Formats: sequence, C-alpha cells, structure tokens
Amino acid sequence: MTSSTSPAEAPRSTYSEAGVDTAAGDLAVELMKSSVKATHGPEVLGGVGGFAGLYDASFLKEYRHPLLATSTDGVGTKVAIAQALDKHDTIGQDLVGMVVDDIVVTGAKPLFMTDYIATGKVYPERIADIVRGIAEACSATGTALVGGETAEHPGLLGPDDYDVAGAATGVVEKDEMLGAHLVQPGDAILALESSGIHSNGYSLVRHILKNAGLGYGDHAADLGTTWGEALLTPTRLYTLQLLELIKNVPGSVHALSHVTGGGIAANLARVLPKGSWAEVDRSTWSPSPVFRALSDVAGTSLESSEGTWNLGVGFFAVVSQDKVDEAIASLAGSGIPAWQTGTVAFGDAPEDGFEQGAKGVDGGAVRLVGQYANGAK
Repeated sequence: MTSSTSPAEAPRSTYSEAGVDTAAGDLAVELMKSSVKATHGPEVLGGVGGFAGLYDASFLKEYRHPLLATSTDGVGTKVAIAQALDKHDTIGQDLVGMVVDDIVVTGAKPLFMTDYIATGKVYPERIADIVRGIAEACSATGTALVGGETAEHPGLLGPDDYDVAGAATGVVEKDEMLGAHLVQPGDAILALESSGIHSNGYSLVRHILKNAGLGYGDHAADLGTTWGEALLTPTRLYTLQLLELIKNVPGSVHALSHVTGGGIAANLARVLPKGSWAEVDRSTWSPSPVFRALSDVAGTSLESSEGTWNLGVGFFAVVSQDKVDEAIASLAGSGIPAWQTGTVAFGDAPEDGFEQGAKGVDGGAVRLVGQYANGAK
C-alpha cells in the first residue's frame, strides 16, 4: 500500500518548528562576548565560543604541593522572582557567590568558572543580562569566566522559565589549606555581615508571600521598597576580602564557613573539629530588616528560620583569639562589617540543643543562644 500523502505535502519537522532558535542563541553569544572577555587575563587561551575553555596552568609549577578546589551550585528558586519581575542582571552575582565563595572556604584562590543556563526560549538580551552579571561578579572575585552553555528546552521549560548553574576551580597550597584541622581551643568565631537573604530559603520566602496574598510588586513598608526589589538584593561576595584577611593575619585564620543551605549552626558545625563545640550569641547582632519583615508576615519567630536563612550572617571566620581586632579591621577595611559572636571550646558540650553532623560532616557541635539585638548592628 502506498501513502496518500506526497513528500511535498508531508508535515515539516524542523528545529525551529520544534521550538529551538539557533539564531537567537548565536545572538546571545555575541551580546555577552565583551563582558566575558573582560574576565580574561593572559592565562586564558582562545576566545568565546570554543568547545572547551583553556586556562594556562603552568604557574602551578611554582607551588610546593598545589591542591585544586572545585565547587558547583545554582541560584535556586530566587530565579522565579527575577522572572516575575523581568529583571535578570543580578542573578549572575548570586550564582558566583554561591559557587566561588564556597572555594575560598578552603583558603583557595579561584582560577576559573563555567556557567550553564537552561531556558524554555532564548531571549538574547535576557541571556546577555544574566551572563553580564556572572562576568562582573567573576571580575569582582578574581575569577576568569572561561566558558558556558545556554540550552533551549522547549516543552520542558516555559518560554519565560530558566535556571542557572555553574562550577569553578581554585588552587591552594596543601600546607595552607584551611579547615577543622587548624581550629584550636579558645579560637574566636567572627560573624561577617550578609547583604540579605543571599540565595537560600527562597522557597520559604515565596510560600510566605503567597499565603499572605502579597505580590512582588507590592510595597513593603518596613523595607522602603517593593518586596521584589528587596528580595532580589544580590548575594554579597566575600572571596577577595577573605583572601586579603588570610594575607593580613598570616597563620591566624583557621577555618571559614559559608552560611548557605542549612542555616547558621549547621554550616558553622561543618568546619569545626569533632569534639569541639561553640555557642553563637544572637545578642551580638540584629537580623537584617528583610528577615524581620518576612517573619512578621509569616507570624513566626526569627529563631524558627535559623536553619533556613542566614539572618544577617553570610560567613563565619574562625581566627586566633589574639588576632580578633586585626581580623575585624581587615574585613572592615575591605567593606565587610564583622564582629565576634562566639568562642570555640573542646570537650563535652554543656547541655542539649546543639547541632552536629550536618551535610554528612561529623564535625563540631553548635547552638545559638540569647536573644537577637533590637537595633541595627
């Protein structure tokens, strides 16, 4: 039997009809080229658009025992707010903060980063905005953006939907690596101020606003802006400031903790040694207004979100007690307010309520004590 439909009459099946616009992807690359190239030093070989980024690692011969540090992460559901507001120029900084600032926890200097953007439809200017934000944040952390991928997934993602992720690599001398092995009894725990929610706990944020019937365009009286604008405040970047701190107080920075998913106690516990414990004193700071506003809308306490949000502390630094003033001065000089919020002790913790074993790390035990200060830190 022969078909009644001639080849000329058969339905066409082309890539563009499937929803993929390769020309839009090419235009997006052209729009982002200059911002990506601005992150390149002499170590980066080749231009934008190659199958792989090339980075000259011959300088590693100068290291006694180099260790490569790597990290990968995304921004999470914060992108939903960027999409709702059609504002995409800050999400890139969030991505770099989540990826590169994890690398500096080990004491490593970041070298290069790659990004991945999946979207339902490529809008070149939108992709360029996202990548421009990534590139600017890479420059601010001394990281080369050596490559990336934009993937169009029609049918899997809606036309206005996208997600972003990235990975980065850094290097540190083995005998200069930071971590729990360096922490000593009596070490001071310094809290470093966050810029706001950063990029964790946005599923809870969105749930709170939805339940309260609030939109991102609604004015938040306590914040002096709309909810959406406040919630898109980009993640603070810490890498260069922390590397400067390590240089300014040599041998005195023992461990660093990035306060991301899991909240305050869990992330600090990860970088303390087994057999140690610490109490973080809430009274040493006042959580940022955005946290108070969200808690008021939700009808919950600030304490109830300590395992979800950073509540104003973006990083912890564990330093020698005799270098506290120098460390705080170094951070202040680089634009990051910091203060002592606890001390490391060894032995049996005094009571219950400590958190330990977070993220699969059987580290120290941490709990928060006291009440938050009322005024701004």
